[in-house]
Amino acid sequence: MVWPPARRDRESSGVASPAVYGCDMGAHCDEPDPSTVSDRGKGPRTLVEQRLRALISSGDLGSDGRLPTERELAEMYGVSRTTVRQVLDRLEQAGLIRRRRGRTGGTFATRGRVDIDVGSLAGIPFFLRAQGLRAGAHVVSARMVPADTATADALRIPRGALVHDVIRVRRADEVRISLEHARFPVALFPDLLGERLDDSIYEVMEQRYGLRAVKAVERLVAVLADADQAALLGIEAGHPLMAIERVAYDPADQPLEYATDLVQGDRTRVIAWAYGPDAGAGAGQARLPGPAAPAV
Repeated sequence: MVWPPARRDRESSGVASPAVYGCDMGAHCDEPDPSTVSDRGKGPRTLVEQRLRALISSGDLGSDGRLPTERELAEMYGVSRTTVRQVLDRLEQAGLIRRRRGRTGGTFATRGRVDIDVGSLAGIPFFLRAQGLRAGAHVVSARMVPADTATADALRIPRGALVHDVIRVRRADEVRISLEHARFPVALFPDLLGERLDDSIYEVMEQRYGLRAVKAVERLVAVLADADQAALLGIEAGHPLMAIERVAYDPADQPLEYATDLVQGDRTRVIAWAYGPDAGAGAGQARLPGPAAPAV
């Protein structure tokens, strides 16, 4: 299955260019750098950014998350301070670092990975708030479209039946952590696009329509971000992501949602519970129906 790229419907959603998300994909990419850093043909900025991302996500920066100074980083990686400054600008735009001025100032890594429990359907906002994070979502596109083959199979509806197609960028403390693409049958949720979509849609489903998702089949696979996805998430094209394909069901095994989410591995940690045969009935142990959509 080819993972669908993020689609943006600017006419219906009023979404501006990717630059409004703090990601100018052309910035500083074509200028030659006097320093020489080589890693299979990668440019110095790309290589330094990859190494700094690894350093930030390693947990080795101490309790305050302080990074070395620009001068120290330039010496560490054998590049100019201009290159380091440009990379830090990108990481700050992406929400991975923060800068603080003054005697106690410096550059600091933002909060560590966010835990996402795929074994629960409480909704991501619930888990973010439980971790003391401010949950948010930016609606990139919300429209009504005919179901393609994969969506129709997953939702058990005729191909071409109308679905609500919602694309959102999920944030935790303003840091973009995932790109969510969900489809919901219009027959079940006729006025969904008129509801608030920047928080938990599961809560809207239950409170507005009386339908509750109680179980889901999820499939995970590693993918690389394409240009559109990278622009929305504030990362480089080709950055590794975890793709999660999900079909959520109500108590009667009726499909309510088909979603294909892209999660940033360096900003999140996916958690799943496993149960032995003697664990008894519990969360995540309900027998799920067979796959309704092709595995990714």
